[in-house]
Amino acid sequence: MARIKQLSKHLINQIAAGEVIERPASVVKELVENSIDAGSTKLSIEINNDCRDIRVADNGCGIHPDDIMLAFSKHATSKIATDEDLFDIHTLGFRGEALSSIISISKLTCTTRTVDFDAGTKVKCENSEVKSTQTGCAVGTIMDVKDLFYNLPARLKFLKSSNTEFSYIQELIQSIALAHPECSLELKKNGKTMLKTSGQNNLLQTIKEVYSSDVTQNLKEVLKTDQLSGLKISGFVSTPDYTRSSKKSYHIYINSRTVKCPIFQKAVDTAYKSLIANGKYPFIVLNLEIPPSDVDVNVHPTKKEVRYKNTNQIFNFIYTSIQAGLTNYIERTQPAPSPEQNNNVVDFIQSKMESSGDIFFDKKDDTVYISDDEMQKLEKKFEEQIVEQPKMFVQVEKETEPEENIIGQYKNTYILIEKEDGLEIVDQHIAEERYIYEKLMAEKDIVSQMLFVSDVITVSSSEAELIKENIEKFEKFGYGIEFMKENELIFRKVPQMIAKVNPKEILADILENINGDLDHLEQKILITTSCKASVKAGQKLSTWQMQEIIKRWRKTKMPYTCPHGRTISKVLPHKEIASFFQRNA
Repeated sequence: MARIKQLSKHLINQIAAGEVIERPASVVKELVENSIDAGSTKLSIEINNDCRDIRVADNGCGIHPDDIMLAFSKHATSKIATDEDLFDIHTLGFRGEALSSIISISKLTCTTRTVDFDAGTKVKCENSEVKSTQTGCAVGTIMDVKDLFYNLPARLKFLKSSNTEFSYIQELIQSIALAHPECSLELKKNGKTMLKTSGQNNLLQTIKEVYSSDVTQNLKEVLKTDQLSGLKISGFVSTPDYTRSSKKSYHIYINSRTVKCPIFQKAVDTAYKSLIANGKYPFIVLNLEIPPSDVDVNVHPTKKEVRYKNTNQIFNFIYTSIQAGLTNYIERTQPAPSPEQNNNVVDFIQSKMESSGDIFFDKKDDTVYISDDEMQKLEKKFEEQIVEQPKMFVQVEKETEPEENIIGQYKNTYILIEKEDGLEIVDQHIAEERYIYEKLMAEKDIVSQMLFVSDVITVSSSEAELIKENIEKFEKFGYGIEFMKENELIFRKVPQMIAKVNPKEILADILENINGDLDHLEQKILITTSCKASVKAGQKLSTWQMQEIIKRWRKTKMPYTCPHGRTISKVLPHKEIASFFQRNA
């Protein structure tokens, strides 16, 4: 073995660069995050030369001329200073590795000026050598990277095509734009603008600019805070009937930092468990604000992995927040009235309760469940009395739908409803299935029907063992099962709503639904029960029956899909129908 010797500064930087700079998108990430940390409200990113030339210009605070040489040295940063700061991170960057890594594998020119100086500073870096001169420029910073990996030909060979590498950059900028709607970003490729956001600090507008209005029309707002633990989550999630084919549409952030968090993803998956079909995923843009001391972002140089102090708390907070958003419950923060005014508010709401059953007031946690109309009356009555105090939280319920204009059935399977903006088609079976499923979920005691005669059902040894181990769960949902022999059983009772269904058919469906997966067994029993109890496809219905199905379905918490994840309704816009027949809408 050769003798031990000290590596050169340049070689050390090149080795370290392998952890931080994997591809052109890594350079863009580090430079853009530095710009955001510098307080930029406007950012321009230009990509040329097969993604090997990268220019990032911002209007941030700039770099002080006395610090500019230090900025390109290893482990130099303005973002932390003490050991304690490492557990109180409020910036996207903090490790002080990015710039020293970038200049070891590219030719970089930095032009920067702070507001305190009339002239700026230009720095040229190559092979980790830094030279500085004075220059004229605007306040802010321009990072101009040329010939990325010019001195690492092996790394160049591992890069994918320029289009693929640019797609990574575009996905990155899209993600950063959604995390920072207050910042205007423009991404150019070979002089052509590929993405541009307005920086209006409006997340819904940013989603529309990054994707399309089609996406924003299918979103539900999520907003929840827990003042005791310092948690807050905000953003948007898609309705279960609007899905994507991959998890690329999961835009999840911790304190506005893009992360890959299995806990976060699992909470999202669990919230949509019985709402969407297998292999389909929702569109998610959610930012979790958490005290920096409760989360560790210093797990990996890319800072995409995080660890929490209380994993279960985080999981449950995200899960319940998404559920609340999908059921039309979000927080509306209003300044709370003084104690005297609060009594007036309570009296007003309680008086309304006498004539309205859709209001609930809980004095203990100052939570008001109230409809939009009642909220407007409440705001009008007290708008002059409200003063700055701790927040009260108002949650908005869905408005009751007006009487449906049902125009008939199609194929004795779909209910046709005339709407103001088009024709709605509703699958009668899965609409009622959704209603019955939620009804069973809410009931503590499910009414059963005793069976005086029941066929003997033969099951396999593994199925018999499964049923015996979970006999209490079957009992809980209205099923009475008795084993006659080791592999033979009969039903003594079934839920009343499916008393006319053959027990063999019920058990076969339950076992098929389980299919070796014991997770969420209770939920699977309920799904089978609600399916069997629902009106069937091909069954002719009277207008009254259709009205009842639609009325009950409209009142469900999750009216988008059935428990299996199938979409319940489809609206054909009137404009599209009129256009097909070449009529003006």
